[in-house]
Amino acid sequence: MISQDEAIFTIGMAAKLLGVHQRTLRNYEDCGLVRPQRRGKWRYYSMRDIKWIECLREMIHEHGISINAVKKLLSYTPCWNIIDCPFEKRQRCSAFFSNTLVPSKIKKITPISRPGRKKKVVAL
Repeated sequence: MISQDEAIFTIGMAAKLLGVHQRTLRNYEDCGLVRPQRRGKWRYYSMRDIKWIECLREMIHEHGISINAVKKLLSYTPCWNIIDCPFEKRQRCSAFFSNTLVPSKIKKITPISRPGRKKKVVAL
């Protein structure tokens, strides 16, 4: 069985699978939204890349989010929060289970008290 991460599709094959022009895939790569593996001058896409591009296309075409907005949003939150994927779709999504996209717990930072310093009180 072929791994989800094994890069086996050339840009032409990936474009046919997705129903897009090869230039679209190059544009996504230029914008930093997808990083296919490179072997010399050839690009190779994995099934994980194909699924991610399908999700990108949904954000861009069905939800009307621009490429620049997608990039900005992804810097703040995972993709499933942007388009509100149903749980059934998340179960099939490789991005949902990827360690790099799952938000880590945020620890509450407690202020450090410094001995000898008084807190400033402002009266209203």
